[in-house]
Amino acid sequence: MADLSQIVKAYDVRGVVPDQWDETLAEFFGAAFAQVTGATAIVVGHDMRPSSPGLSHAFGRGAAACGVDVTEIGLCSTDELYFASGQLSLPGAMFTASHNPAQYNGIKMCRAGATPVGQDTGLAEIRSLVEGRLDGGPGPEATGTPGEITQRDVLGDYAAHLRGLVGLSGIRPLKVVVDAGNGMGGHTVPTVFEGLPLDLVPMYFELDGTFPNHEANPLDPKNIIDLQARVRAEGADIGLAFDGDADRCFVVDENGDPVAPSAITALVAARELAKHPGGTVIHNLITSWSVPEVVKEHGGKPVRTRVGHSFIKGEMARTGAIFGGEHSAHYYFRDFWNADTGMLAAMHVLAALGEQSGPLSSLVAQYDRYAASGEINSTVIDQTDRMAAVKAAYEGREDTALDELDGLTATAADWWFNLRPSNTEPLLRLNVEARDAATVERVRDEVLGIVRA
Repeated sequence: MADLSQIVKAYDVRGVVPDQWDETLAEFFGAAFAQVTGATAIVVGHDMRPSSPGLSHAFGRGAAACGVDVTEIGLCSTDELYFASGQLSLPGAMFTASHNPAQYNGIKMCRAGATPVGQDTGLAEIRSLVEGRLDGGPGPEATGTPGEITQRDVLGDYAAHLRGLVGLSGIRPLKVVVDAGNGMGGHTVPTVFEGLPLDLVPMYFELDGTFPNHEANPLDPKNIIDLQARVRAEGADIGLAFDGDADRCFVVDENGDPVAPSAITALVAARELAKHPGGTVIHNLITSWSVPEVVKEHGGKPVRTRVGHSFIKGEMARTGAIFGGEHSAHYYFRDFWNADTGMLAAMHVLAALGEQSGPLSSLVAQYDRYAASGEINSTVIDQTDRMAAVKAAYEGREDTALDELDGLTATAADWWFNLRPSNTEPLLRLNVEARDAATVERVRDEVLGIVRA
């Protein structure tokens, strides 16, 4: 029996093919998804991994057996699936393991309008139905009349929607290097950028779920080395790197230097607030101090949340926020059904760059105001014990405020840190920010000294 405690996590369902995933299991998930959502029709897509088409088709068959009509959009990015879910008002399922290695696969599921399926909003019930079926119990019942399975290409409509949100036709010409990492960016970027004043230099656009060049995970610095070198060699204005399912986008400037996702969050927030004065912007608690500062400077209201898309999307819906950003380079837009789309964020950066004459490094400098450690992982035997030790060390300091919205955050006049336990590994994750690099190093070393004692 597949270990669903490992496959089902949050709202991403991830397993190892073929050890935990096969087409029979995918059919069970399709049937359970149909029952839990109560849908009469759904939309299904998949990425370029070798196992994705078969799993996607099987999921559709399982739903169709329950009388649900299935629209297959085939190869797509995750945000293209969200577009289809929003535009067609259908629940959706995307087969991808995002930035994970080639042998992995999974499902990202949403209700109509790209509303997430979370642990408390259907995922636990889907898991229970599948587990029951695997144990030989009753599952979702097939109907006398199966649903119809049809194919539809939405790539052009997706591109047109994005281009309607950010106008790029009037910007100055830009040379743009894009590293798709053999992922779905190689499918979406040519259509979205077609006919725009962009001199596109493609890297690794061939769809290949074995990732022959590097992992499609730009969060790891080693995976953007090729992009950095190419930007410098080409004398390009900007470099973009997408992850495997192209829902996240990372940016490097004309010098090949990475631009912090917090700076991108602040830049896009300023642009969205220009369109929607006084709007609310969501940011998680490990984004830079720069983000709420910029939001306030542009007349907006910043709202701080826990780390994770389910919390961001929940707050987006609750507050009616116009935009949300995470330091992991997930960017969420009200104009995109509150869903995350790296492509739309990239288009905002291109527009901002192309609407003025200076280089990207100068443009983003105003949004990148502090020194930061980046996320530092520590393997620990007892997460609770080490968290308590750090809390005890900082509790009672007159110059330091503590909160436990997500892990432990300590804030002083010139610095802050957040220490969070991983939900899936014996790790503690540390982020430190300060007004200068020396303070970052001091606070980092002090906290790590306790964590790793």
